Amino acid sequence: MKAIKRIAAQFKLRMLSRNCRAEPISLPGDLAAVRTVLVCLPPGQRELTMIKMLLPDLSRIFANAEIYIMASPGSSVYDIFPRKGYRIMTPSSDHINWCGLASKKYIKMLKENHYDLILDLNLAPHNLTQSILLEFPGAIRIGKGNSIGAPYYNLEIKTKFIRDEKNIYKSIISTIDKLINSAPADVDRTTQ
Repeated sequence: MKAIKRIAAQFKLRMLSRNCRAEPISLPGDLAAVRTVLVCLPPGQRELTMIKMLLPDLSRIFANAEIYIMASPGSSVYDIFPRKGYRIMTPSSDHINWCGLASKKYIKMLKENHYDLILDLNLAPHNLTQSILLEFPGAIRIGKGNSIGAPYYNLEIKTKFIRDEKNIYKSIISTIDKLINSAPADVDRTTQ
């Protein structure tokens, strides 16, 4: 049954990806104008602990934005992540369809927040996150380079680290920081 669900999920993702046309982005200006951010967390407890240490950096980088955190279903993020300053959007079982993709109900709920940027911190392909990325073609969708690529991401960040997850996460976040800080001073960082 697990193999059937995986095959069905891959088929649905291929069908969704055919219809996904990413809008062009302008860097670093579009990054400087971000107002809402969705951070997609990886499923592992160890990875979640590593990312928790980088939350202050994300808060500093996106100081003028509202940050939402989405963990995998069943993750115990409420014990790890502080509730202050972040909105946790972990899907429940009725937000996931039978093959593990985001349901229409959950996508509709996410679209109410009008995300400008989606940061995928999954280092391996994750069907739930991929289904969400495809539903936001107008957002800046950032992920690790040499992972799932287009049409899921319109900005891939490659890193020199191969197996050191902690440094991979740090490298991705520091690259975003450098891109935002390279924006000209005349970019209005408060526009919506």
